[in-house]
Amino acid sequence: MILVLRALGVGDLATAVPALRGLRAAFPDRELVLAAPAWLTPLADLVGVVDRVLPTDGLADRPPWPLPPPEVAVNLHGRGPRSHRMLAAARPGRLFAFANADAGHAAGPAWDDDEHEVRRWCRLLHWYGLPADPTDLALHRPSAVGAPAGATVLHPGSKIHAKRWPAERFAALARALAGRGHRVVLTGTADERDLAGRVARAADLPPDAVLAGRTDLADLAALVADARLVVSGDTGVAHLATGYGTASVVLFGPVPPAHWGPPADRPRHRVLGPTLAAVGVDEVLAAVDEVERAVRVSGAVAA
Repeated sequence: MILVLRALGVGDLATAVPALRGLRAAFPDRELVLAAPAWLTPLADLVGVVDRVLPTDGLADRPPWPLPPPEVAVNLHGRGPRSHRMLAAARPGRLFAFANADAGHAAGPAWDDDEHEVRRWCRLLHWYGLPADPTDLALHRPSAVGAPAGATVLHPGSKIHAKRWPAERFAALARALAGRGHRVVLTGTADERDLAGRVARAADLPPDAVLAGRTDLADLAALVADARLVVSGDTGVAHLATGYGTASVVLFGPVPPAHWGPPADRPRHRVLGPTLAAVGVDEVLAAVDEVERAVRVSGAVAA
């Protein structure tokens, strides 16, 4: 068994896809077990290489897993020391992780703060002799039905408030896109339903345009996979758009896109920032024009 720790969120799992595929290629006959929150299971299934999800909500001093010692444990969660210790307590045959003296783990490459999240985990595997392709970000298309195809998805929320573009600008953007003929819907968590509702009312969108709190992760993936366009902050929905090759405009700040943004060589994904307050509605609309032009030029959807 290969045990992988990535007990975080949607964007975190999406950025670990190339590393997970590298592990599957390296250990084709081993069970690949992902320690992650149970609610991420639908997304783990769409990665296509995870055999099962081991429900794990964050880190613990000792692993809560009734498992035999894994052949290899892989820390795709962080730099340690706590995540290292959690995996080491599972008594793996080998631990693949970044070097961390506080965790007593001298092996592994050095951590680099100024590195893109996707490349970070590929580099970790490369250090242990396992190839991983950082461009291999495509997700399997979900089988969920009922999501409106061809919608323009605006996602005004983020669990980190500093990453939220002002709601009034999302409303102005929604109004402008609806005026251009876009079918605009607003997504988010149940906690963000009030935010999405305020944006919809200010944009004169109908109540059924508010999908926040009404979609599970499989529904959201299906919605993004078949969307015309996604506009969001630096959050999980943006990574779903990258995984499905859906045209997207991602509003960054305060974290730079060089650390979490979509690949720079994919013109159907456009990033703006890194100062959210400086990003205006007209700038976003111009970026929308650019990504939609890229889709028309490229033709078929390419993830």
